[in-house]
Amino acid sequence: MKKALKYPLLLGMIFSSLASLPAQESGIRWLSFEQLEDSLAMAPKKVFVDFYADWCEYCKKMDRVTFRDPEVIASLNRDYYAVRMNAETADTIFFDGQAYINREFGRKRNPVHEIPLLLASREGLPFSLPAIVILDESFRIRNRCFEYMPPNAMRELLLK
Repeated sequence: MKKALKYPLLLGMIFSSLASLPAQESGIRWLSFEQLEDSLAMAPKKVFVDFYADWCEYCKKMDRVTFRDPEVIASLNRDYYAVRMNAETADTIFFDGQAYINREFGRKRNPVHEIPLLLASREGLPFSLPAIVILDESFRIRNRCFEYMPPNAMRELLLK
């Protein structure tokens, strides 16, 4: 203890230099569709949309593994607006002057909201999770994926 008190100036310099180091990003800056609309109005950028459900085990695994990978986090935060949506939400979502709802809510098990049905449906196949949609700066669909993606596959997808 006496040695630490002997060098208060040195300790102060060390702690102040540590405080000035850039903070490592702790996670993906997820947006809602409402926040996305405001962000796109300010500055166009590519959009990454992750549709999930609480019961989806592969969605949970992507949360635990892929979306905690430092390179995936950095790429999404730097190059994309990242949007996350529970595909089964009962919420009304306002986007681009329209209201989107879950027409299936209360009518069937695992009801899918209109937005994932519009962006992540495939002809002749049922909607499935996890579902990832990538849109360009003009909000045109550029890529869609319907499977668990480990960090290395996600990093490749984000570079396309």
